[in-house]
Amino acid sequence: MAWNSKGARGLRPLGTLPVAAAALTATVAVYITLVTFGNITDFGTNQQFVRHVLAMDTTFQDADLMWRAITSHTVQDLTYVAIVIWETLCAFVLVAASVLWVRELLGDRRSGRADYGPARRASTLGLLMLMLLFGLGFIAIGGEWFAMWQSAKWNGLQAALRNFTLAGTVLVLIHLPSPQWAHDGG
Repeated sequence: MAWNSKGARGLRPLGTLPVAAAALTATVAVYITLVTFGNITDFGTNQQFVRHVLAMDTTFQDADLMWRAITSHTVQDLTYVAIVIWETLCAFVLVAASVLWVRELLGDRRSGRADYGPARRASTLGLLMLMLLFGLGFIAIGGEWFAMWQSAKWNGLQAALRNFTLAGTVLVLIHLPSPQWAHDGG
């Protein structure tokens, strides 16, 4: 049940930083949930991606780099499973953060104080997890260590950069200084 602005309950004003943070956190949560769902239900497609990146079989085949290649299907598949597990954890954390945002935005307004701290902290955790996956995992390790940038077919750097940038943008938004965070408990 919603109350008017003089009452106790109701949606925080639209167009505010907390509403933007909630909407964008939820957007990233939906996105990574769909990515995870796709990687589980279409396991083979991205399994091949990970296998080729780790095997470095579509790179320039430079002898000075090929010693880095991992050709064991077992290790490749374990790596892919670890990625899917990490994505699943990211999805859970960001969905939980989205719920925290919504609860606070719709919550009790009698005190005039909002406690966005839990939502901000959960969002920060989930977004950092995504940035580590795409920045450290795909851009640094996949792109540089395994020379993914050299592959015409198995080059995921653009997608990784897009995901890294999206998560980073939302993270910055959540940490913008604002009096709207004044009572967020940290």
